[in-house]
Amino acid sequence: MQANVGNLDRAMRVIAGTVLIAATLMGFIGLWGWIGVVFIATGLLRFCPAYLPLGMSTCKAPDRK
Repeated sequence: MQANVGNLDRAMRVIAGTVLIAATLMGFIGLWGWIGVVFIATGLLRFCPAYLPLGMSTCKAPDRK
């Protein structure tokens, strides 16, 4: 499992996931807000399975010398 989530993407996922879960717990949104768990998990693991079929990666490209 190679990392394909960069630092900015990672931070945005964790923040968005936290906001969704908090909004669910406070009753602002319905149960669908628990999808925030997926955002937090992909941010912490630095791997997003949805990027694989698209061939995407938000990680920095390694320096080639």
